[in-house]
Amino acid sequence: MAENAGNSNIITRKYLDSLLIQTRYMNADYPDPSFELYGKEFPSPIMMAALSHLDHFMFEGAAKEFAQGAADSGLLTWYGMADEEEIEMILSCGGTLIEVIKPYADRDIIYRKIEHAKENGVLAVGIDIDHAFSPDGGPDEVSGYTMAPLTTGELTDICNSTDLPVIVKGVLSLYDTEEVLKAGARGIVLSHHNNRIEYAVPPLKILPEIAKEIDNTIPIFVDCEIKTGMDAFKAIALGADAVCIGRPLMTAIKDNGAQGVCDYLKKAEAELKKTMAFTGCKSIADIKNYKLITTI
Repeated sequence: MAENAGNSNIITRKYLDSLLIQTRYMNADYPDPSFELYGKEFPSPIMMAALSHLDHFMFEGAAKEFAQGAADSGLLTWYGMADEEEIEMILSCGGTLIEVIKPYADRDIIYRKIEHAKENGVLAVGIDIDHAFSPDGGPDEVSGYTMAPLTTGELTDICNSTDLPVIVKGVLSLYDTEEVLKAGARGIVLSHHNNRIEYAVPPLKILPEIAKEIDNTIPIFVDCEIKTGMDAFKAIALGADAVCIGRPLMTAIKDNGAQGVCDYLKKAEAELKKTMAFTGCKSIADIKNYKLITTI
């Protein structure tokens, strides 16, 4: 067996690279990639993914650098596993935030975090359903907190507890899609959480099936190996509404701090506009009607 044969990141990247475009120049025009999410307008559907523990894994102040870079780009920021003070610091940078909350076994923590998010002007909250289990299949432990899988009933109660949009992160099957729709979620993120489980289906491979089930009722976000504007174009063409870029920004911040993050996000936005121009797509709606060709 080949080394890293089951690595879900490698499998996902291979599938992304198998998707090809056809150019369309006649009757094309300069594209506008702007879109609206939960009543707020953004210059493009490219976003900063829900990174966590940045000050611990990178360097002191990394979280603020990330947040400032995303804010300066005008694009939306996702962030996960943060205490109240860190969330307030991220918001102080002036950007728009979606806070992702882990599936704490103590469900009261979830409700307290949602209330704090609402009080501080967060656009939406996410629930990270794929972080319930440890690598041995037992309860996961994150920063000293025990996690536990959510039931559909519990997710329904969470969705009904707030007027903030609740987005479910970690969906990678039609089954979970159906359950989170039943619960009243107002968005989903297709993700295998950076190879959290080996041999996971690439998000873009299952995306059309999930998009058909959702039928434009709630937004679909995609992460995992999304690195460029071309990747974003492919995801949107297959049914996504927006995409999240994560790990490439960790290199960008090492190179040039907040400016590096901003520059990377704006570069990806420019790549998306280029792809739209070369394929005759004037708007995000046009991309959704565009047909890709796959080689596998």
